[in-house]
Amino acid sequence: MYIITQGIYALFSVIGFSIIFNLPRKLIPYAGVTGMIGWMVYVTLQGQTSNFILPAVVGSVAVGLIGEILAAITRHPSTMFTIPGIIPFVPGYGIYYTMLYIVQKDFDQAMTTGAQSLFVAISIACGVLLATSLMRFIRPSMDKWLEKIR
Repeated sequence: MYIITQGIYALFSVIGFSIIFNLPRKLIPYAGVTGMIGWMVYVTLQGQTSNFILPAVVGSVAVGLIGEILAAITRHPSTMFTIPGIIPFVPGYGIYYTMLYIVQKDFDQAMTTGAQSLFVAISIACGVLLATSLMRFIRPSMDKWLEKIR
């Protein structure tokens, strides 16, 4: 139940950011579902492991793959689905606490929190990059298949 609740929260947050990013109306539900699935993967893995990088990488790979597949189906750029879809992964709490610790002059804690936030941000970027690179190999055969069924 916790994972489903988290997925619904992610769905609404991605829909909100999709509206802010001026996505076309017909693409907003697709972007929302993309972010929801990615966040549910993230939350599931976060409960299974103590590693804070692995859930972000796998979740962003899921968002990237789904975004690329939806881009092929809807004939829109994959960034229309991927950028709003990774919004829930952004380590805003970590960046906030890094700044708070700097203001409080607790530099050791600031370094720890800042490094974790940086690693999560890099892992998100690497996950999307990995998904995009993987789809470069799969996309030509997927496009041929989609042409047959259209």
